[in-house]
Amino acid sequence: MTYLTPPVAARGPAARTPRQQQLFDELLGIFLREGFRGFTMDGAAARLHCSKATIYALAGNRDELVRAVLVAFFKQVSRGTEEALRGPGGAGQRLSAYLEAMAEQLRPASARFLQDVAGSPVASEVYERNTRIASAKLAELVAEGVAGGEFRPVPTGFIAEVISSAMDRIQQRTGLGGVEGAGAYRELGLLIVGGIRADRTEESRTGESRTEESRTEESRTEESRTEKRRPGEG
Repeated sequence: MTYLTPPVAARGPAARTPRQQQLFDELLGIFLREGFRGFTMDGAAARLHCSKATIYALAGNRDELVRAVLVAFFKQVSRGTEEALRGPGGAGQRLSAYLEAMAEQLRPASARFLQDVAGSPVASEVYERNTRIASAKLAELVAEGVAGGEFRPVPTGFIAEVISSAMDRIQQRTGLGGVEGAGAYRELGLLIVGGIRADRTEESRTGESRTEESRTEESRTEESRTEKRRPGEG
């Protein structure tokens, strides 16, 4: 494509006029409801009742604008889940809260939008970057729980990848056995937290067993000493 002027990079929120921000927000709403596979700059101008020049002022081409809208959406998701990670309670409580917050943030996203994210190279780049960031945060949270004794010793990176993979399936709405949305995230939280939580009862039993073994050994040692102190027989 030949440009009459150099392509314009996607504008950040601070660089947009109020009118541009309004159009950008409307595009995000359309993407979330209808997906973006068939999105074109000309189609956006017609849909939003503005000139093509106004749309091109948001970004230089179709892929740049799609990427900018998706980056804005996933930043919004990240802000909504950060509070859960920093919230009160132990690691298990915050992990469950994080998953529920994720469900709430993704509630506006339609199945078509999530399918388009999975099938678009431009969208996949944005999504994979955000997934890596989320996975690292989850690994830190699990490590915190292990260090504090709330979780049993587990490979934190592996657990974080398991959570991320499950979240992918939930977001794509595939292979969920009839459980979707917030319910799926809630079940994932119960499964993960329940699976890695340290078993205090077992620890207590192990401690009691060790104590009993120690007492038995001490008793045997005392009996041996007593036996040696007795006069010889025969």
